[in-house]
Amino acid sequence: MGSKIIADALQFSKMLRTLQEECEDSSIYEEDIQILRVNGEKHLHYIYSGDKPVFICERTAPQIDPEDEKMDETHSDDETNHEAKIELGPQPLTIMKARQLLSWYTMSQNTNVSPAVSSAPLLPPALSPAPLLPLWVRCDMADPAGTTWLGAETVCTGNKVSGVKLYSVTCTGSTVDKGTFITVDELKQEHKKRHHPSLMVARGTAQYNLFGSTVVENTTIESQSSVTVDFRWSHVESILETPPLSSMATLNIKVSSGDMRSPMYPMYRELEFLQILADGLRTGETEWMEPLETRSAVQLTREYLDELQNSVKTLQDQSTKETVKGKTETGTSEMSIFNSLMERGDLDFIEQLWVRMRNSVTSYQDIGDCLKLVIKALQYGDIKPWIHRDSGSSLSRLILQSYHHQMDYVSLTGLTPVHMLLEMGLDKMRKDYINYLIGQELTTLNHLSYYLSTEEDLQEQVIRVRKLHHLLEILGTCSTFLGLPYDRLFLLTQLCLQYYKTCPYDEDHEFKLQIKPALISHFYQREQAVSWGVEVSSGNGPREVKTSWQLSEKPLVEHIVFETDFHNEMTVNGDGEEAAYFTTMVCCSLVNFAA
Repeated sequence: MGSKIIADALQFSKMLRTLQEECEDSSIYEEDIQILRVNGEKHLHYIYSGDKPVFICERTAPQIDPEDEKMDETHSDDETNHEAKIELGPQPLTIMKARQLLSWYTMSQNTNVSPAVSSAPLLPPALSPAPLLPLWVRCDMADPAGTTWLGAETVCTGNKVSGVKLYSVTCTGSTVDKGTFITVDELKQEHKKRHHPSLMVARGTAQYNLFGSTVVENTTIESQSSVTVDFRWSHVESILETPPLSSMATLNIKVSSGDMRSPMYPMYRELEFLQILADGLRTGETEWMEPLETRSAVQLTREYLDELQNSVKTLQDQSTKETVKGKTETGTSEMSIFNSLMERGDLDFIEQLWVRMRNSVTSYQDIGDCLKLVIKALQYGDIKPWIHRDSGSSLSRLILQSYHHQMDYVSLTGLTPVHMLLEMGLDKMRKDYINYLIGQELTTLNHLSYYLSTEEDLQEQVIRVRKLHHLLEILGTCSTFLGLPYDRLFLLTQLCLQYYKTCPYDEDHEFKLQIKPALISHFYQREQAVSWGVEVSSGNGPREVKTSWQLSEKPLVEHIVFETDFHNEMTVNGDGEEAAYFTTMVCCSLVNFAA
């Protein structure tokens, strides 16, 4: 019997070792168990906070037929099977199977059990294989304690594994009855039962939503943007206490472009048109936006050219008129302040032409006809427009040539007009972003060189402009809605610029920013926490052990469906409604191997 257990432990540990050393993502064990090598924080939420990958064991998900109807005979068998099979989410194992897997894991790391199952005890320490990554097993919550996870993690002394920490995670459904919650003293007593410490520390954690989806008149207004704040503090005295101003606070900022509440929404619409042109160049197909102007693009262009010929006003006066028009479109006073900083009073001829065309163009023919009018006016000397010295578009080169009556011939056929208009828009929007970032002293031209480069092809230039736009969406949210001071906005700008120099465009990325709680106290002190937890710990270094208790608006496990009378997708904070919380408890035991 003992040799069978050792053989099973050896086989299981070999599979884990293969996953670990070959950096594979998953493997199947005993046909019905799937082992994943994953980011622990992503799958274990607040339960695990380690910075290394972990193994997760779960039952392989069965495939189900969503309906018993007869499938269309025109489908092939492969198509029918593909459409009929739907994979369920993560599936738990029984508590007995989970304990068996953890015992195998523990035996494989204990050099005193058997040479057959230990990690090469005859090798010198420098050549011994690395300890196995932590192992976590999803459980079905069928035991009296309601266990949802069991976990194990090695403890090392030098290069040798000297023990393991065993974790158990239990959960309950949501409730608004705070009388059922554990107290801080009771949690300390639970910790003492397992560890008999001489000294304990109780630390608190909490997360609040500062910006995101909102509820108005019982209707949820969804938003892909979110700003949450995480607090950490010591010396917790009571459950659900408000984080003190001495807490460590970190903003988690995720902003999605296109939110109509954003002060950047008008510029987002402009960027959308820019992207349409870029997509048209790449694919040859274009879905035009609904024009904002009732007059045609050609009519607006002709009127603008006539205005330049006949008007006695300066181009500066005309650009000021454009700016004033933009100001009337702003919403709240906070947005107006931000937009006033974004607006420019120095729009040159090409930029004003871009504004008219992007509000009215509905076809390739429109673009070509408008540019023909402009080039003809330049050739005949009807206009001598002013442009920025650093303007680098094809049309700007033609304008410079027109000053000397030596214009190159341009064939406005095919996609050439689209190419020219895209250059105009890129030039204009880059200057818009520079105007704000440099004007607010948030960065320098040197730090923006990557984003302003015109050496790359137009598609790459559009991507970099999108990155700049995303940065300003983030700054707009943090300045208008959170009112962050200059030093935090400056640091946030540097974080974003550095990130996007090496990373692809990603609206799901969370930027993290350290702040002082006092800066946002008026937000979170009148809100109910999305999650709140207390952790009692003792010991030091790798031998530190913890017992934690967590409240959360949503369950921290994804493989269990909780039956509850409370539907808490969104808490209407500030309206006197009590939040319904799920509870999660994590207990740890330290098992030392004999020397």
